[in-house]
Amino acid sequence: MKKIFNIGKLSVSAMIMGAVLASSCNKVTDLQPNNSFSEESAFSSPARVALAVTGVYSAAQAGPYTDGSNRGYPFGAANTLQQDARGEDVIAVPSFFGITYGNTYGIATANNQGIWETMYNLINRANVVIEGVKKASASGVITANLALQYEGEARFLRALAHHELLVHFARPYSHTADASHLGVPYRTVAASSPSAVDANKNQPRNTVKECYDKLIEDLNFAELNLPPTYTGGTLKVSRATKGAAIALKTRIYLHKGDWPSVITEGNKIISTTAPFTSPIGGYALTATPSAPFVTANNFTNTESIFSIENSTTRNSGTNGSISTMYTNTPGRALVAISPVIYNASFWLPSDLRRSTLTVVNSTKGVFSTKYPDYTTWTDANPIIRYAEVLLNVAEAYSRQTALSPQALALLNAVRNRSVTTVANQYTIANFATGVSLTQAILNERRIEFLAEGHRWGDIHRLANDPNFTTNGIPAKVDWAAITASAWNANVPYTGPKDITAVPYTDFKFVWPFPLSETNTNPILKAQQNPGW
Repeated sequence: MKKIFNIGKLSVSAMIMGAVLASSCNKVTDLQPNNSFSEESAFSSPARVALAVTGVYSAAQAGPYTDGSNRGYPFGAANTLQQDARGEDVIAVPSFFGITYGNTYGIATANNQGIWETMYNLINRANVVIEGVKKASASGVITANLALQYEGEARFLRALAHHELLVHFARPYSHTADASHLGVPYRTVAASSPSAVDANKNQPRNTVKECYDKLIEDLNFAELNLPPTYTGGTLKVSRATKGAAIALKTRIYLHKGDWPSVITEGNKIISTTAPFTSPIGGYALTATPSAPFVTANNFTNTESIFSIENSTTRNSGTNGSISTMYTNTPGRALVAISPVIYNASFWLPSDLRRSTLTVVNSTKGVFSTKYPDYTTWTDANPIIRYAEVLLNVAEAYSRQTALSPQALALLNAVRNRSVTTVANQYTIANFATGVSLTQAILNERRIEFLAEGHRWGDIHRLANDPNFTTNGIPAKVDWAAITASAWNANVPYTGPKDITAVPYTDFKFVWPFPLSETNTNPILKAQQNPGW
């Protein structure tokens, strides 16, 4: 009997057999999907195989929210919004993401459930494609090399999703000396049959070390088999490349605290001297900090390594669009820049990122302008930029060698395009110790990646750092308790932070597995995060 792969919610709690999403052939996430393919036909021709691979990108851009709508989960916008809302450098303006921002989430919180379910939906679709392209290659439908490329793309997205789950639902790598504490289930088997569904449901949590080992294994495979670039349309940025796999590895190793490996990977795509143009993919910093965020440049700038495409026909609309949420009126202005970072003494008033990437609303506060298309919501979600790779590697050099000249050079490459007054640019004399240089790099990350969903990742990985600990979830500013006068680039913020800090030792530092999962999955119910 012919089996049908149906499109559906694919968390482990709702394993519906299906994972292939069809699309137009010239876009990655601009999809008009069919609802099902037969098992026999899903990988029966080169065109169908290509559509199946495109479907994995579609699952990364949008999966069904808990009410069935598209609100940008997992990577269309929601990962950025959720990560920022967990930190102190933005303010959640009621009502969206207020639960995340206020640390009042629980086992039935829809936003957390949306992340969990759509991430595993993406993972399952990747696994279906990995199995399918192997069969298509074995039967001669596609070449062996093309099958390896497609598998590399799927494994890149599988790694990206698993790491996002780890930073929300597990303690950081440094929680135990050998990372033997529990992570998340790292799923590599497609839920495409009843027995496979049962195998996934009965799979316990991997340890954090096991998860990171699998992340690196997936990304090593992707690096080996992906092309350095693609031609045509948005593919250069919206499709996984060799450089994207390497760039993501620098992030993964940074979370591990494996500084030598960060440097080894980063040096594959960073030239030895300024201006640090990549020998793979031709990546380079844009001349201005705002250039990667001009809507027309979303997929053509030299700095974006991997982004998730949104389009006029496929986006998360007014209830989840990255541009709607962050953008000042006439956007919805639901995520503001906090005076905690806006007033920080290390963010100079003359920094170009203030004048070109933020806007002051005299009655409401300060907002990001990184996502300007609040009308049709086509702004891409930048997952990895070259600036991140440079700062990842700068931190690794600084951690290994006190007052490292290369760490300073990489830091300055990012910072000096925004801090253009020579007298304000760093020299080694600005730093008394290696710790102070590393702190400057961490400060730069907060400015450079503001409103890009990086802050929680740094809070998470630094929680146990002996010199730079975040101590848990920082105290935050309550939107209802401040006025527009709170934002002042010349005076550090000393006002109230009425959203109280959550210590690292508190169970709320990590999210619980959602009730929708534990109600139907006894294995994970027994392994629920402590305290929940």
